[in-house]
Amino acid sequence: MNFKKILLTIPFFLLSVALMPLSAMSEEIIIKFATLAPEGSTWMNLMKEMDLEIQKKTTGRVKFKIYPGGVSGDEKDVVRKMRLGQLHAGGFSGVGLGEILPSVRVLDLPFLFRNKKELDFIQEKYFDWFAKAFEESGHILLGWAEVGPVYIFSNEEIHSLQDMKGHKMWMWEGDPLAAALFKALNLAPYPLSVTDVLMALQTGMIDTVYVSPLGAISLQWFTKVKYMMDLPMAISTGAVTIYKSQFLKIAPEDRKIIQDVAASSLKKLTLTSRSDNEKSVQLMKDYGIKVISVTDPARIEEFRRVGDPVRKELTGKLFPQELINGIMKDLEGLRK
Repeated sequence: MNFKKILLTIPFFLLSVALMPLSAMSEEIIIKFATLAPEGSTWMNLMKEMDLEIQKKTTGRVKFKIYPGGVSGDEKDVVRKMRLGQLHAGGFSGVGLGEILPSVRVLDLPFLFRNKKELDFIQEKYFDWFAKAFEESGHILLGWAEVGPVYIFSNEEIHSLQDMKGHKMWMWEGDPLAAALFKALNLAPYPLSVTDVLMALQTGMIDTVYVSPLGAISLQWFTKVKYMMDLPMAISTGAVTIYKSQFLKIAPEDRKIIQDVAASSLKKLTLTSRSDNEKSVQLMKDYGIKVISVTDPARIEEFRRVGDPVRKELTGKLFPQELINGIMKDLEGLRK
């Protein structure tokens, strides 16, 4: 091809580049994702599946680099690193989500939900409300991912509120909801990061924790306690978010793929998590953990009443009055 022909082809080349789909021109995007969930856990296995499906459907244009097991720090550390651009996405429990959007903690209120059906109903009905609020806070909510029912695990039997007195209770450091709960219980807990709890149990600094059964096994806390009280204090909410500024760097068609795959994967994760939480209880029984059943209606009602002062304490601080009013009204309607 002579020089004149080369010159003639340049405009056509430039035009073809201009008309190429954005996804064809975009560089590979790696989303740095962190979670407290350890390697081999239900959370991690599903996240890896989600990553592979996104890679396949975007033809490798988008992939996740996953940092499991708290190697990037506690959830508050992950949120801070996302703001600094060191991380782009995270799988969080309610504590981490509350660092991004305090009002989401309404879903973790003690004894708010009586069963999974109620939680599913509220999460679905208010998803758009929370998604909009998260986006205003600089994050894209990809979907809910339930952590599971939260139980009290201890080294001495606990049957009632009175039995909790005198125990060295752990509290997730900096968690305003947990602080309000222990205030209502008139207990003085030991604030610690999640990553410090196992060592604290080993040394006897604490002797009582609250966590889901699956979490107790994944974090190995169950090896340092003897009892589990089977009355769930709450159903812990989880979710996956991605920092909005990073999300907008991705081609629109690939964003849609990520959202669709995440929505499907996280629904599957919730169902798997529920099943694994049930299996975890049996595994702990086999290990020697004794399950304390709270069946006395008066004692159950005594525990449930603790939720009232916590809700009042946090209304207007973590979440708006109109939000909790709407949720309570919807729950009353569902129960009828």
